[in-house]
Amino acid sequence: MIRLISNAGLAVALSLGAIGAFSLPASAQDIQLRVGPDGVRPMIRDRDRDYDRRGCSPGEARAAARDEGFRDAQVVRVTSRSVTVEGFTRNGPDRITFANRRGCPEI
Repeated sequence: MIRLISNAGLAVALSLGAIGAFSLPASAQDIQLRVGPDGVRPMIRDRDRDYDRRGCSPGEARAAARDEGFRDAQVVRVTSRSVTVEGFTRNGPDRITFANRRGCPEI
């Protein structure tokens, strides 16, 4: 009798585990529901637009120039290969050129 109950319990546990494994939602969802003070809002993630920006944007070049010590940095030229930024350093007016690649490496 105990053997019959243990076999039945094992069968129930295996079947519930199999049902639970197949009913899991996909982990790569592009929509998420947020619940907040203004109610339930769908939040749609648009990951494709992250791939459109390749290279060094003018804003990233200005930020990199500021990190290098430039004040009043302005982008003066953008080509397919480089981004040129002019600004002021401790020594006066200066110019810095970044490669038009991801991360804005300095040339």
